[in-house]
Amino acid sequence: MSAPAPKIRIRGLHKSFKKNVVLDGLDLDVGVGESVVVIGGSGSGKSVLLKCILGLLRPESGSIEVDGQEVVGLAGRERDRVLRKFGMLFQSAALFDSLPVWENVAFGLIQGARKDRDQAKEIALDKMAAVGLGPEVGELSPAELSGGMRKRVGLARAIATAPEIIFFDEPTTGLDPIMGDVINDLIIKCVRELGATALSITHDMTSARKIADRIAMLYDGKIIWAGPVAEIDSSGNAYVEQFIHGRAEGPIEMQVRAI
Repeated sequence: MSAPAPKIRIRGLHKSFKKNVVLDGLDLDVGVGESVVVIGGSGSGKSVLLKCILGLLRPESGSIEVDGQEVVGLAGRERDRVLRKFGMLFQSAALFDSLPVWENVAFGLIQGARKDRDQAKEIALDKMAAVGLGPEVGELSPAELSGGMRKRVGLARAIATAPEIIFFDEPTTGLDPIMGDVINDLIIKCVRELGATALSITHDMTSARKIADRIAMLYDGKIIWAGPVAEIDSSGNAYVEQFIHGRAEGPIEMQVRAI
């Protein structure tokens, strides 16, 4: 029997900004129901990768398939149809300050799925409960929330439309270690309950080890190692070893300006 087709299949992806080559022939597969975490340093191209998959950036060349369909260059109704498969937890939560919390969670339901406000609010409050937020929080403004609460609201919004694929952009950035672990647990819980496929980007190895089934490292525009999370400590890759242990010495050279 042949192996099942991946939920996301990326081949030969190239993306540059003028002379700055960010993605240089990147290949990556994300299986159905799998949680893949892409690690890499700041500026390595992790966010650019996500934006290419989402269609926010168009690569110069390469292929991105979702459920076997090429999505590079899609427009109009076909692009909208693919986008409805996606949910997204943004690094800064990206909440709308002018909307109450419940309406932030329900935004995709109202604007995308065209549900009426009462039904959308009911779903939003249910998803908020799933991430440990009571209905009273729904009436607050985003400005009244702590960083951890904003992340939870962002997660509730990401799962509100029951997406098939969820993207997590640095989900624990800016959180203390305890709240970071709470968010990691909620990500695992929500993804499993939905049966969703997850693709995350982070430089937080504690988070990566906890939420990933498989880890891939992005360096110099390519995936230089990928494997089950249990094998990352025995990768045999000097770049991976340096990164996961946070060592200044190694093949990855940091550009540090002398004072």
